[in-house]
Amino acid sequence: MRDISFTIPDLLLMLLKLMLFICAPLGEPAEFSRPVLKANPPRPVEGSSVTLICEIRLPLWGSHKQLEFCFFRNYQPLGSSCSSSPELWIATMWKEDTGFYWCEAKVGVLRNPRRSLMFQIHVQRVPVSDVSLETQPPGGWVTEGDKLVLICLVANGTGDITFFWYKGALSVTLETKTQRSQTAQYEILTVRESDAELYFCAADNGYGPSLSGLVPIRVKIPVSRPILILSIPEGQAMVGDVVELHCEALRGSPPILYHFYHEDVVVWSSLVQSGGGASFNFSLSAEHSGKYSCEADNGPGAQRSEVVTLNITVPVEGRMDHFPSGVIEGMLGSLGPITVALLFCYWLKRKIGRRSGDPVRSPSSPVPQEASYLNSPAPRQLEPIYENVNIVSGDEVYSLVDQIQQEREPATGEYPRTHVDIYSRLRKANVVDVDYDDAM
Repeated sequence: MRDISFTIPDLLLMLLKLMLFICAPLGEPAEFSRPVLKANPPRPVEGSSVTLICEIRLPLWGSHKQLEFCFFRNYQPLGSSCSSSPELWIATMWKEDTGFYWCEAKVGVLRNPRRSLMFQIHVQRVPVSDVSLETQPPGGWVTEGDKLVLICLVANGTGDITFFWYKGALSVTLETKTQRSQTAQYEILTVRESDAELYFCAADNGYGPSLSGLVPIRVKIPVSRPILILSIPEGQAMVGDVVELHCEALRGSPPILYHFYHEDVVVWSSLVQSGGGASFNFSLSAEHSGKYSCEADNGPGAQRSEVVTLNITVPVEGRMDHFPSGVIEGMLGSLGPITVALLFCYWLKRKIGRRSGDPVRSPSSPVPQEASYLNSPAPRQLEPIYENVNIVSGDEVYSLVDQIQQEREPATGEYPRTHVDIYSRLRKANVVDVDYDDAM
């Protein structure tokens, strides 16, 4: 038989181990208390984040054990699975996230996890306030045919917000949208002239609607192609006349800037604040001839009128070079017939005046011819010339015959003689004897 001997230290150590084995519980340790769930912040606001914390106290002998934590809300698990972290971070809390939360903790091989008490989290909603309406493009001006965006903004307000857009004093509803955002927009894709009105919007997240202020929308109408009118006195432009150029765009929002061009050079400009167009007056000179046009511009795009040509007539004095060559040729061509007509009138006047100014012809006195041909080797003999003149005086007609001797070469050596024989006879007037020229 073997001898077994124990020393006192060994006996004391064995006794301690036996006491620990006898006193150790067969179930979960009493020091493993119920976990406690906390929320940070405890009263979150809509749109903010929250952190859930599952706190538990472990005994010294079990502090080295691996623990698992699970979180729940209204009997629904949060997160994809349980984890070893005692915290759960929720990025955004909304009004519908309000409810009862708790957590569970598992220790090692223990089958029955420890569950915390339920903790109620109430998510607070911020009422809508400070609603405003903005436009794009800014300033409330939009060109006809472009897109207009009405942006409704909420400075304060959480959760799902319902937005409303209204037009005019009668508050005609244009659009309604509900979304979880503090900004919403309504678009008019193609603006017309009838869209020029007052607009406002409203927002509501359950506490009652909040209205924005009125915003006027002004629709700018692009200018149409202007019409240029040239006003000329009496229909003919002369040097020194005052001419008016009137340019007007029949369609377009004021103010409109008008430019007047002479041969594509700006000669005058005018900004018109209301309708009616612009006018430009000037006194004509020869240099003002040429092509004129005008331009209208109110921002969206300038429009140019058709070209109008101005022809100026220069007076003849001192400016013959301005006459067309055809006019000068025509004037010179007409001088020939005019000259012939003037000569004919002059001849006719002389003939009529000679007969009316000398109604009775007096007989011509005989012209004595001296026969001094001493130095002439071949004297000539005068031949008689007879002239019959009929003079009418009342019922009587006088016939006068003049005989004038002309020189003729004599057949003999006698000197020629110059003599006048006058025969006159009184007789009754006969119609046949009246000279035709005298009757006329």
